[in-house]
Amino acid sequence: MGGGADVVLRGVAGGRGALACDRAGDPDLEEGALLGPARPVQSSGLGLPGTSAAASWLAEFSSASAFLAEVLVYQLWKWNRRRRIRPVRGRAKSRSLSASPALGSTKESRRTRSLHGPCPVTTFGPKACVLQNPQTIMHIQDPASQRLTWNKSPKSVLVIKKIRDASLLQPFKELCVYLMEENNMIVYVEKKVLEDPAIACDDNFGPVKKKFCTFREDYDDISNQIDFIICLGGDGTLLYASSLFQGSVPPVMAFHLGSLGFLTPFNFENFQSQVTQVIEGNAAIVLRSRLKVRVVKELRGKKMTVHNGLSENGLPAPGLDTELGKQAMQYQVLNEVVIDRGPSSYLSNVDVYLDGHLITTVQGDGVIVSTPTGSTAYAAAAGASMIHPNVPAIMLTPICPHSLSFRPIVVPAGVELKIMLSPEARNTAWVSLDGRKRQEIRHGDSITITTSRYPLPSICVRDPVSDWFESLAQCLHWNVRKKQAHFAEDEEDGEDS
Repeated sequence: MGGGADVVLRGVAGGRGALACDRAGDPDLEEGALLGPARPVQSSGLGLPGTSAAASWLAEFSSASAFLAEVLVYQLWKWNRRRRIRPVRGRAKSRSLSASPALGSTKESRRTRSLHGPCPVTTFGPKACVLQNPQTIMHIQDPASQRLTWNKSPKSVLVIKKIRDASLLQPFKELCVYLMEENNMIVYVEKKVLEDPAIACDDNFGPVKKKFCTFREDYDDISNQIDFIICLGGDGTLLYASSLFQGSVPPVMAFHLGSLGFLTPFNFENFQSQVTQVIEGNAAIVLRSRLKVRVVKELRGKKMTVHNGLSENGLPAPGLDTELGKQAMQYQVLNEVVIDRGPSSYLSNVDVYLDGHLITTVQGDGVIVSTPTGSTAYAAAAGASMIHPNVPAIMLTPICPHSLSFRPIVVPAGVELKIMLSPEARNTAWVSLDGRKRQEIRHGDSITITTSRYPLPSICVRDPVSDWFESLAQCLHWNVRKKQAHFAEDEEDGEDS
């Protein structure tokens, strides 16, 4: 037994010497950082150890046990250190539900942006910006305290009027006269607005009409000439204003003169005082996030028509390689991107990728990708939750899915979604952006959606929270029902007895 113990302990001692040499050759360790030389171990030389020999043997055994623990700790430390600095070889397994990377991807997908989404640009047009609060913590602005301020006094305003609505002619004339004569401002209007017979034939409005600056959609770029925007109509006028500005958007003041008016909080009765407050910079704003949508399509023998750098309120996407036979267009979307089956009677069959990983295949009438602002539009009709505009998120809502378990989901604002036709799709799909720019999506085409850095600053009547709940109550009649009647006093007495 003594000899056996001698063999074991000598093996341990030899191992310790080898360990010291191994550490000496480790480039990650400082010179001389060794455990020390191996200690020789003496044996009693007897078959059964005596009292003194047994005590010596136990001492050596305890020392060996402590040394083994030291060896184990060191080897774990060394393995973990080498594991951290080891380069990535090959492609790791996908962590998505389908364990499949995006089509054409040969490298491991790594995040390059924050899940919180991009920091929004807080300068709106040439002269407007968010009033900075010096009491903010870590430079994070409280959404409820965001207020409008001007670097310089605004001098130009874009007035957007709902087309083919005779009831808006008089408010439009009153507003334009007030802006030009009372505030000496330059008023921009779309050229087709002045082509309305009721305006063209009004002799009293003639002198004012000559002072207008006009533009044509898709032809004239006015993004750097407008200080703020006034909308007269319904929610569609706000969506139209958003489409005119593919970069920074000037502050938008929307008057409720349409049918629904969820996004238009101002009443026109006292417009003079309200417009004056905005011009003086005394107003709260809510930053409505927008989606940056990149549509990549194969040319298929067609050429892209671009007027003055604009193409259907979109911009040619950067990095376009015409030699590959593809064209890319980029859009800013306020409400939602809708991908549907179009006129086909077959199910829509599209693959949805999140940060390069396939998360699901939508089989149904289509799918809605919306902002929190768009959560009260088409997404709400499809069964999604309604989200406050200050919540940084992107909503994914199926349209009539052929699955009982496909529920709407909310993902962080910083993710990148990519939607393509599934290889098994029997038909093409169609995409629309805020209800406009409808186009067909074929095999090989793709739609990439991320949160834009350029939100739409919407001016509030009171504050973002109060205005939102007021719109829920007045426009959508949220949670409206007859209240439950309370018990009469005699009925309560009868129950107690």
